[in-house]
Amino acid sequence: MKVSADLKALEERLGYRFERPDLLRQAVTHGSMSGPGRDDNQRLEFLGDRVLGLVMAQALLEHDMSANEGQLAPRFNALVRKEACADVAREIDIGAALKLGRSEQKTGGRRKMALLGDAMEAVIAAVYLDGGFDAARALILRLWGKRIDEVEEDAKDAKTALQEWAQGRGLQPPQYVEIARSGPDHAPIFTIEVRLPTGETAESTAGNKRQAEQSAAKALLDRLG
Repeated sequence: MKVSADLKALEERLGYRFERPDLLRQAVTHGSMSGPGRDDNQRLEFLGDRVLGLVMAQALLEHDMSANEGQLAPRFNALVRKEACADVAREIDIGAALKLGRSEQKTGGRRKMALLGDAMEAVIAAVYLDGGFDAARALILRLWGKRIDEVEEDAKDAKTALQEWAQGRGLQPPQYVEIARSGPDHAPIFTIEVRLPTGETAESTAGNKRQAEQSAAKALLDRLG
């Protein structure tokens, strides 16, 4: 199979050379581009999520031998959630290699957190199927790198952290308001604004409301210091 220049470049950024490059092609193919003879990445995403979870669970156990389950669970969630996967995907520019339909291209699909996170999980599965568990584990630990060392700082999701910040100051909980919606019905884009009773606000845009709320909360937390 002839490998396109964008996939070769992605292999370089991954630090992994595929014996079956068709797996990598499938991993970066969005559902908007699927069709006869061209599978999308949904099945690989399902598998990659599980491989990532196993690797991260083991890594956390080895990283902190004294941590109990209550401490490990939020760290695990911080490392495997879609936002974390999307962040890693941006660092290696998976977006440049995504195979998208015209509608997704027009609505900025290469920058969407959900699409990038899904593709990252699918790429993990592709490496697992191509080279086995050890290859997938090495890839994950290399790409996640210092996130494992620093995960305790990011263990709480942003919405929970912002609510605790407000409660600690005797304030009512933050409000999340949808201020805009765009894109086609099958792939809407939401802009959410988070508001504190004291007047501070922040907004964010994402492919679903939960992600937009989390990103808006994080932006406001960063602003509050």
